[in-house]
Parts: sequence; structure tokens; C-alpha cells
Amino acid sequence: MKINNLFWVILLMAGACRNAPAPEVTLQDDVQILASDSLAGRETGTEGARMAASYLEARMKELGLKPAAGPAGYYQEFSFKPKKDPHGEVQFGQATDSSVTGINVIGLIDNGGSRTVILGAHYDHLGMGGEGSLDRGEPAIHNGADDNASGVAVLLHLAQKIEAWPEAKDNYLILSFSGEEMGLLGSNYFAKNPTLDLKQVPYMLNFDMVGRLRQDSTLSVSGTGTSPIWPQMLNSLNPGFKLVLSESGVGPSDHTSFYLQDIPVLHFFTGQHEDYHKPTDDSDRLNYEGMEQITGYLFDLVKGMESQDEVAFRKTKNESEEVPRFKVALGVVPDYLYDGKGMRIDGVSEGKPAQAAGLQKGDIVVQLGDSTVTDMMSYMRALSAFEAGQQAEVVVEREGKKHTAVIRF
Repeated sequence: MKINNLFWVILLMAGACRNAPAPEVTLQDDVQILASDSLAGRETGTEGARMAASYLEARMKELGLKPAAGPAGYYQEFSFKPKKDPHGEVQFGQATDSSVTGINVIGLIDNGGSRTVILGAHYDHLGMGGEGSLDRGEPAIHNGADDNASGVAVLLHLAQKIEAWPEAKDNYLILSFSGEEMGLLGSNYFAKNPTLDLKQVPYMLNFDMVGRLRQDSTLSVSGTGTSPIWPQMLNSLNPGFKLVLSESGVGPSDHTSFYLQDIPVLHFFTGQHEDYHKPTDDSDRLNYEGMEQITGYLFDLVKGMESQDEVAFRKTKNESEEVPRFKVALGVVPDYLYDGKGMRIDGVSEGKPAQAAGLQKGDIVVQLGDSTVTDMMSYMRALSAFEAGQQAEVVVEREGKKHTAVIRF
């Protein structure tokens, strides 16, 4: 979509807010606009990201959401200096010539309730690639359709359902974060500079990469240990998803920022794929029917949670603290939704040891060196034992047969 067409859409929607009903916007419409080349990958601090923020502001107005970022309306801006030390912390502060400015876009469904639920998704991505890209080619636009135009589209359409629900009693803060790819910066800033009293927040739901629902309907939900109510609610309302539940409230997405404020959280995710953090993550590769199904499930969850007078918070075991450190990489994308024995490969990176050894997408790693691989954690422990220059035998299951190859790190 060209830039002038994008702004035509934005202006049309903004005008419709004032004068007439806006045309119906579909999940696919939202994704196609946010993941268009015109936005150049929505990297935080760029013109493309500001255009995306303008579009989200117009959508929130069209949906009837009130501005909820304080005096600035829908925009909560934050400035920071990019990290030079990868182990250091980002310092927020006043905007300067050397800083980057991100924008959280925030709207409110105000039902006059005593509680305000936070529903969130990040809208930033990698721009032309950079350090976060997994593509080995020349710099190219990373449109981020699944990561995370999909989550934002689901967020907006869930908000539309809630806005049209006359029985709603809770308020709902609709929060689209910037700076996630740089380290959860937008959600971190909001959690430390909230535009509402966080004590009024019963829970937070996060949608990050929900556009690739598979044929077996596998849906990952993390954070189920952050409140004792979550497993019961998720299972009782499940319309037929193959749920993969994880208890930890800490993970590589924006729900972590709220868990660290002692708020129960859930993170919804449809899994990794070969287009993750590559220029090929485009809108024509998403499962829009699956996104509709997820949106309906989320709406049922929201409705069910309104009857819960209290949502107790629980600390969870931080699984990320147990992850071993690696000196080498196999060069594969693991299938994080695989619940069988071993580690299933969901993608193989070019020019990496796995490709050189002939490993393929769909292979299930069951042994690496002397270690038996039964799940993701045992795979990571096995991999952490190797250093550059070493080699090891790897055993994989492929179409019901075992194959052995030699990995050279």
C-alpha cells in the first residue's frame, strides 16, 4: 500500500468519527495497513512507526475509545538512549538529538467500573532488519505481519466486541506498545509511569504473534500460574483449541512488565515459524480465520472474568533463569508448541550447522551428543555443553525413522 493511500484511509476514518459511521474494518485490513511497505517495518522512533501510531489513534477514535494517555490524548511518548552495552539498562529521559522517541497508543473503554483491565499488544517491528533480523540477505523491509500486526489487529477487534457489549461492567484500557523489539521498552515505561492506578487492574492480557494458527489449532498461553483462576477459565471456555499452557509470568513479551508489578497476566501466541524476524513475514501468510477464532475465545474469557470478584496474584517460577547459556548455535527455529518427546525443528537457518548437517524442518531432535533430548529444556542443556570448533552426533526422527548426522559447531 502506498503512503498516500495509507493516509487516505487514516483521514477517512478520522472523518467518519466526526460525521458518519466508519466503514467496517476487518482483521485483514488492519494487518495489511500495519504490515504495508509504506510503514517501512515500524521501527521505534521512525516515521513509519509514527504513521502506525496515527493509524492506531484513528482506529481507537473510530471504535469510540476515549483518549487515555493523559494531557497528550492517545499518545504516551517516551524517550531513551539506545544501549551501547548489551547487558546495560536503557535510560529513559528527556528527548535529545541522540535519543529515540517511542509512542504508546492508549484508549479506554469506560464503563464506569471500579476495575480496569489492560489489554495490550506491541505494534513496533524491526524496520529494515538490523541486529534482530534472522535474514542473511541485504537490508530489506521487515513488515512484521505476524510480529505483531496480528496481535494489534486482534486487540482492536476485541475492543470492538467489548465496546458493543452492553453488559460490560469493567473498564478496559486498550494499550498498543512501542519499543518491544528493543527490550519491552514501551510496556516497561507504562508500568512505571501508568496513566491509571495499577491497583485497580485485576489482570492484563497480551497478544503477540497470534496470526499463524496451525491446522491442529495449537494455541500457546503463558502466565497461567500468575493466578489460580487461569487454568480453570481457559479450559472451561476453550472452544476447541489445543492449548499449550505455561505457568511462568516472565517471557520475551510485554506481559512481563505487568507481571513484575504483581498483576496476573496471560500471553497468547500461535508459535514460531520460518518467517519470524525476516522480510517474508507478510500479511498474505496469516490465518485470518484463526485470528477470528482467537478473538472470539478472548471475548468469552473477558466476559467470564467479569464475574470474578477477585483475581488473586501468584508469583511463578522464573523459567528464564534456568535457561543455560550457549557458546554455539545449531541454527534452527524450535517449535515451541510441540508437546511430544524431543525438540521439533520448525525452521532451518541458511549457512548454519544444522543446514550443513542436512537437518530439515519437521525433524525431531531426540539426541545431541551424549544427551537424550526429551523436551526444549533438555535440548538447551545439551547444546550448552558445546564450544565453537567441536562436533557432535545428532539423532533426529524423520517420518517415523531415526537419522544420524554430524553437527560441526
